[in-house]
Amino acid sequence: MSGQGACSMKGKNPIITSIYTADPSAHVWQDGKIYIYASHDMDPPRGCDLMDRYHVFSSDDMVNWVDEGEILRSDDVPWGRPEGGFMWAPDCAYRNGTYYFYYPHPSGSDWNDTWKIGVATSDKPASGFVDRGYIEGLGGFAMIDPCVFMDDDGRAYMYYGGGGVCHGGELNDDMMSVKGEMADMIGLEDFHEAAWTFKRDGVYYLTYADNLHDNNRMRYATSEHPLGPWTYRGIFLEPTGCSTTHGSVVEHKGQWYLFYHNQAISGMGNLRSVCIDELHFDEDGAIRTVRQTEEGVRAVQTDAAKENARAFYPAEGCGTFGDAAVVAAEEGVFAVVGLEGASSGCEFREVDGGRGGRANLAVRYTTRERLAKLRLFVNGADDSLLNALRAEGGHTSLTVRLKAGAVNTVKLEGGHGDVRIEGLSVEWLD
Repeated sequence: MSGQGACSMKGKNPIITSIYTADPSAHVWQDGKIYIYASHDMDPPRGCDLMDRYHVFSSDDMVNWVDEGEILRSDDVPWGRPEGGFMWAPDCAYRNGTYYFYYPHPSGSDWNDTWKIGVATSDKPASGFVDRGYIEGLGGFAMIDPCVFMDDDGRAYMYYGGGGVCHGGELNDDMMSVKGEMADMIGLEDFHEAAWTFKRDGVYYLTYADNLHDNNRMRYATSEHPLGPWTYRGIFLEPTGCSTTHGSVVEHKGQWYLFYHNQAISGMGNLRSVCIDELHFDEDGAIRTVRQTEEGVRAVQTDAAKENARAFYPAEGCGTFGDAAVVAAEEGVFAVVGLEGASSGCEFREVDGGRGGRANLAVRYTTRERLAKLRLFVNGADDSLLNALRAEGGHTSLTVRLKAGAVNTVKLEGGHGDVRIEGLSVEWLD
């Protein structure tokens, strides 16, 4: 019961439903998996200032996605804004055994004038990241959304910008400093933010969000050089129903994909969800308009998935509080009910964390509501509000860190709709 659901030959948009995610930066790394580095819209929403706690998601087949867990939050950034939050659209790059995670974050309370591009590093793609500071000389008013492109010759280029300005430049081998100076990207029409660069058949593509009021579209330009000048080519993603647009383009096993977000689950522009659809090109290299679908993309062929050790804790073994109670749902199956009331919930004690480290917690449930929620607490820490959608599979999950051994306490608190909890599944990832 890992990740977002049971094995499927076809996905469904949005692809991540347990928490709200946006601004997906997708990459295929050396292990053959595809990874999404996304921003996280915290729930309940307050606005873009509350965005925090970056998670990474991975897949072998483009359809079954695993929450790899949280990799960085504003509390981990000693140079950052004292009030936290404002962890906006990130990206990641790989060089010589190190993964570099780039993220925009203000350094002061006057947030929009103090943006910087932070860097965290790890020797693993989805865990172990440690903040290394920020790139000197970059930042300032509205300068956000870093994208790092690794060219075929091993040279690295960074792009970022906002407020109608897009800059690009080459990075030094340390991946944390700029070689020379950043330059204006010339030739982009109606640039707003969300720069992303990729290369196909020797041609460089720069995609970005435009300034359509309250409903950005995605445009693109092409060049023979990674830093332009650029030739504007048109719009390839029409409005998604969300007030913002941000995406990435990746080739995986011969097929090109667009990763983007919408608000199909929540209906709210500050609670967004990541989607994937196929991307196609004309013979002259022009990007065809992307067809936004609910069914998503088909699974790609992979080797047999790795099976991690796991344990299941049935509802009958948990303790309840508030108005919650354990009842016999059917023969041999028990469920926690009465979770509609505030301060009602259940607690699973002595949950086994294996050797300690990351573990995927999947809550089995039933509900008749379109979007009920459960608040997850792990060893006393508030981890997140989890969506309990009426989705096939009947579970919602999040990857967290557990202590070694059967010493962990997992609490699920209600008050956000009618949910019946049937149990808790734990899959050890480390």
